[in-house]
Amino acid sequence: MTRIPPASTVEPAPGSRQLARGITATWWYTVTAVLFIELMLVGAWTGIAAAVDLRGGVLLVVGLGGVVWCASTLLLLLDYRHRLEAGPGVEWRRLVLPFAVAVAYGGTAGLLVGSWELAGMPIVQFFVLLRWPRGVRVRVVVAATVVLVGLAVIDTAADGFGVGIPWWLPIVYAAMLPGMTVSSLWWWDVLVTLDRARASEARLAATQERLRVATDVHDLQGHHLQVIALQLELAERLLPVDAPAGMEQLRAARVSVDEARQGTRDLATRFRSVPLGDELANARDLLGAAGLDVEARIATDANAAPAADLGPVIRETTTNVLRHGGGERARLVLERTRDGWRYEIANGVPDGDGGAGDVEDGHGGSGLEGVRRRIADAGGTLDVRGDADEFVVVVTVPSAGEGAR
Repeated sequence: MTRIPPASTVEPAPGSRQLARGITATWWYTVTAVLFIELMLVGAWTGIAAAVDLRGGVLLVVGLGGVVWCASTLLLLLDYRHRLEAGPGVEWRRLVLPFAVAVAYGGTAGLLVGSWELAGMPIVQFFVLLRWPRGVRVRVVVAATVVLVGLAVIDTAADGFGVGIPWWLPIVYAAMLPGMTVSSLWWWDVLVTLDRARASEARLAATQERLRVATDVHDLQGHHLQVIALQLELAERLLPVDAPAGMEQLRAARVSVDEARQGTRDLATRFRSVPLGDELANARDLLGAAGLDVEARIATDANAAPAADLGPVIRETTTNVLRHGGGERARLVLERTRDGWRYEIANGVPDGDGGAGDVEDGHGGSGLEGVRRRIADAGGTLDVRGDADEFVVVVTVPSAGEGAR
């Protein structure tokens, strides 16, 4: 037996899990792609600075300063990710530091190397990394490309480097930087849009399901209430003149009430599709929140167990422990057996204070007697035992019960 960890042992559905991993992977791909582009440019400019001037101060400013500038753009990327619902406009207060670093690095490094392109590159990249509205973003990227290409043309025309660099190379880098940066951000936006669409589809499906349940409940209850109303009206008329016939209508009305109640219960059971692993995790959390020390031994394939049979049992027995059990510890077990599944819930009673008996009593159909009837209908067994230290409920259901799921 192992103590269940604080986090839920039930994982989300495979589709949601894969999409969550995809979003995280795409985010890190976006970050590394943008930083890789920037670091490559910083490395190239450091090489140019080394060819132009080997003084340590120049290399330190261009190389180390470039690394600091790249690190500051990480703040822009984080802001880009966390402003998924941002409308037009920019929260400039959060961006003061990255902008100041870009201006300081661009101005200082550009002056030392003698390059207009290097001076403008960090500032232009700052504006490219902002989360602009879709139409504005295209104009910003076009303007950034034009500005960098223009600065590169000025540098090549002035031949300020004098290190044998082909005239077209700075222009190509200038033209590619905004486009490559935005393409990486675009992939991230696409996956976030897909995730939103999946969430919207899930909410819509849940809403449709609730409407369908509401319609079915309305039809079921409306039918039974109409029948009960007619039976009671007939009983009211018959009782003064024919008491036995009136009593017969009252008994029929009571039967109709039971049928309505059972129909509602069956309807709720049919529409309840919570995986059994979620039921167990919820039971663990509830018992833990009540101050009990919870231990569990739960099969890894718990979701394969018959949820229609065991789900209500888990909820009922957990509620009984919370209401009547007392004690300081609890134990949850769900395991496969040779013929089916075995569920056990145990409540430790401190100092033999007799709390077990309260749990066993139950309350009519909502207590352990109701659990016994439900399990008997499923072909299973219910075993209740208690002593001065512990009260245990053990339920077994056959594997054939899985067909009801």
